[in-house]
Amino acid sequence: MSKSAQDPSRRRFLKGAAAAGGAATFAVGYADPLAKMAKGITGSAGEKPHHNIHGNSLTPEYRVDLDTGELTLTPDQRVAFTICYGCTTRCGVRVRVDDTRGEVLRVSGNPYHPLSADDHLPMRTPVADALRSVSAYGEQGQINRSTACARGNAMMSQITNPFRVDHCLKRVGERGSRQWQKISFEQLIEEICEGGDLFSEGHVDGLRDIRDHDTLIDPNNPEYGPKANQLMVMEATDYGRSDLLKRFTLNAFATRNYGHHGAYCGLAFRMGSGAVMNNIVTNAHVKPDIQNARFIMYIGCAPSQAGNPFKRQGRLIAQARAAGTLEYVVVDPALNAATSHAADNNCWVPIRPGTDSAFAMAIIQWLLDNQGYASDFLALPGKAAADAAGETTHSNATHLVIDTYEHPRRGYFLRASDLGLAEAGSGADTPVVVANDELALSEEVMTAELFAERPVELADGTTVTVKSSLTLLNESAHEYDLDTYAEHCGIPKAKIIELASRYASHGRKAAVNCHGGMMSGNGFYAAFSVQMLNLLAGNYNLKGGSAVGGGTYSGTGEGPRYDLANFPGKRGPKGVFLSRSRFPYEKSSEYQRKVDADENPYPAKAPWRSLAPPTLTEHLPSALDGYPYPIKALIGCMANPIYGQAGLKGVIVDKLKDPKRLGLFVAVDGFINETNRYADYIVPDSVMYEVWGFTGAWKGTLGKLTTACWPIVEPRQKKTAEGEPVSMDSFFIAVAKRLGLPGFGDNAIPDAQGNLHPLNRAEDYYLRAAANIAFQEEPLPEADDADIAHGGIAPLLPKIARTLKSDERARVAYLYARGGRFEDASEHFIGEKLKYQWKQTLCVYNESVGTSIDTTNGLPNSGVPCHKLPQMANKQPMREIFSEQEWPLLAFSFKSNLMNSYAIGSERLRMIKPYNPIQMHRQDAERFGIQHGDTIRIESPGGSVVGLALVSESVIPGALGIEHGYGHKDLGATPHVIDGVSQPDMPWMRAGININDLGFQDPTRKVDGTWLEPISGASVRQGLPVKVRRV
Repeated sequence: MSKSAQDPSRRRFLKGAAAAGGAATFAVGYADPLAKMAKGITGSAGEKPHHNIHGNSLTPEYRVDLDTGELTLTPDQRVAFTICYGCTTRCGVRVRVDDTRGEVLRVSGNPYHPLSADDHLPMRTPVADALRSVSAYGEQGQINRSTACARGNAMMSQITNPFRVDHCLKRVGERGSRQWQKISFEQLIEEICEGGDLFSEGHVDGLRDIRDHDTLIDPNNPEYGPKANQLMVMEATDYGRSDLLKRFTLNAFATRNYGHHGAYCGLAFRMGSGAVMNNIVTNAHVKPDIQNARFIMYIGCAPSQAGNPFKRQGRLIAQARAAGTLEYVVVDPALNAATSHAADNNCWVPIRPGTDSAFAMAIIQWLLDNQGYASDFLALPGKAAADAAGETTHSNATHLVIDTYEHPRRGYFLRASDLGLAEAGSGADTPVVVANDELALSEEVMTAELFAERPVELADGTTVTVKSSLTLLNESAHEYDLDTYAEHCGIPKAKIIELASRYASHGRKAAVNCHGGMMSGNGFYAAFSVQMLNLLAGNYNLKGGSAVGGGTYSGTGEGPRYDLANFPGKRGPKGVFLSRSRFPYEKSSEYQRKVDADENPYPAKAPWRSLAPPTLTEHLPSALDGYPYPIKALIGCMANPIYGQAGLKGVIVDKLKDPKRLGLFVAVDGFINETNRYADYIVPDSVMYEVWGFTGAWKGTLGKLTTACWPIVEPRQKKTAEGEPVSMDSFFIAVAKRLGLPGFGDNAIPDAQGNLHPLNRAEDYYLRAAANIAFQEEPLPEADDADIAHGGIAPLLPKIARTLKSDERARVAYLYARGGRFEDASEHFIGEKLKYQWKQTLCVYNESVGTSIDTTNGLPNSGVPCHKLPQMANKQPMREIFSEQEWPLLAFSFKSNLMNSYAIGSERLRMIKPYNPIQMHRQDAERFGIQHGDTIRIESPGGSVVGLALVSESVIPGALGIEHGYGHKDLGATPHVIDGVSQPDMPWMRAGININDLGFQDPTRKVDGTWLEPISGASVRQGLPVKVRRV
């Protein structure tokens, strides 16, 4: 029989790959994998294997006698328990190490760890028994196997990656020229601290000169604070080391300007969740109790690919799907691996990018109109009522809000003091409700009216209109009808009603999740509205509902053994953040000057966000533009905002290159990335399995846990003169000691008796944090010799011995031998309630949000969820500026199962998927004359990229889906010159596209900035206006 003709669409797809990705995706993407497929990664394909059954597989790290269970360790190998940093889930893993070569051989799951095992082992299980439990002995390994995902296994290649930076580098020539010279660590520390004419470009202030707490940056704006604030520190992937970085930045050097990557990741979600949970400061959030829920809606996040914790969540959903215990719906622009048309208990509902608030507000409207909410729970007005009803918390649904616009108390709750019944701000100044058609104090009645509106005369004689929180939500939900909501989000009205009805039918075992989504132009209110669905279901703190998680065993606070939060000479930072966050514009000198001059103080020169934390999306552009003030030095730790923030490159690169705008740029990283290629100095850093640190679980587990890591293999980078590996830790310790900063050096860490201990090495800090964790609550047992041998911590013992007190050592060893400290699974529930509960009043109306002011127009923000189409900084709808006629499609990104923002260097992951084709609906392909496999150019107001069209029905019409993690220009994708020698590069690492290259500058801003979500300042990357054409 003759071979069938190749599918023409497949042939076109392969042919199109030859041109896509800008530099020939086929050549730079598939050429290397194809060669490896033919030859084998190690070049052994076609050769006779070492064993006729086991092939070339590695010698097992230990053996278990299947009859007796006797465990025998393999000589020169050990198993160590630590953290995987292949993604931000940070699972606990057991890592197999070849001690003769100091190499990591394989990565598996940690059976003690809740993120790596369905029913994790109790902490008191001997390590030998834990190893037996994942073996074939008694079929235990199949019952509760503990695994690592593909990315977790592949990312160990970071250690031996040929593009790692292992020396201190100083730029040669202009910034960004990719020209470097190696220098010693000691020279680097001296130049950074003392400054001088470092690059023959003029004087550069060193950190010693910048750390001036006596001189104001700008006497005309004293609120900006001292000149010390002109150091900015940013980080992204911290490897569990943020607390040491903050110790240096915020309390030793004491600059105001420290920022994390949240603003170009999940800040809009976190703040929207915090608004519901009455926690707009630290932005608490919840996750569904997947194992006991009966219906979950995942909105804007694909549970097998996003919505941390990725692996555990995907595994639990798969189990529940197979068992038939859970129905779930994924509302997302693209079909993902968690949904299947072949199953009845899950489905995909496509939604237009950036319109989640329309869908959520439509659901809220239906629930309110059809009594699909937990009315008995919502009617509880206070703690007394909740306690009497056996509830763990209550909401402010019944609390009355002053809604008279011109009144100075507009937006605030009506309180006892407003009626002359208590002193303002006192404990008796409780909110007022309506009960039995009369005003009453919320803590004095057992139930109150949900829907209330009436005039009220206040103690000062004025009359105001008050409305209950739920009334305000109801008004907001009815701002549009269901038909309009359906038109905006692209989901048929009938489907919205069906989903709302299904959600209501499951009562308090229904939940929603949007962690990983909400990066749109209305992201804060989208998250606020989605999380409101959890409140309307009354599912907080309940089995099968929304769980706040168990939290962590924190070792870096005021612990039982050491005080790592305080130290002699500790200083708190003062002043205004560069991002103008957490500081009301109305208290600024700029505002007051305008008022004094009889000018309208609005709009402000650039947005001030009084609710948002410090946001890197604003920090760097604002600093380079000098508003509110310029900076003199920038230190970036494993930070790559140019790759991670949509449109940032076009806004800042030319300014970042200019030493007159930024005198000093130091990067601490194991690799040269798209941002730190513009640095003046690069400090090499340890990578996964070489670092110290402690991490939690992003609310992803019901119990309390802290995962611990230590350098299970010797770091590969150069050493300091004292013999310590050059890393983030040793860098900040050395800088602090040279500058004489408090909190570092010989007398830095107080113990419980008031004695001071040194902080001269990384382990001085982390091992004492481990002691705090080990001695919290009931102290951990002491490790025995078997635990030490089977836990692979023998190389750690000398550091423990030279650092810790004798009575601490064995308990700390016990912790590290198990990879952290984990609460037993048996402790997660108290009857039908969760052990760890959110006690604060849940907010239908958030007073902090509702009394905050939009500094672009002077109007108050809405204190309840609301729907808005995506807006620019001046509140102009995006489509008024970038019309659908000119930009007919909306681009969105989704997280990859394989890649993250720094994983492209992993050969094994590239072998699986070397580039990211662009998802496009068949209707759009026909509309623009594009066929499956064609090379296409996507253009936006800020840039253009070339990619490969993946035409199907797996994406909503009118949208283009782009998998994140590809389209790199550095990390080894482009050569650098070090000491006059061009370094090797891998051109196929440039394959694919990055959606952030399609981001753009917001044209409505006076101070340059990208398109940001108005309330949070989070980067907008979902719903970017684009057009497409065939190349």
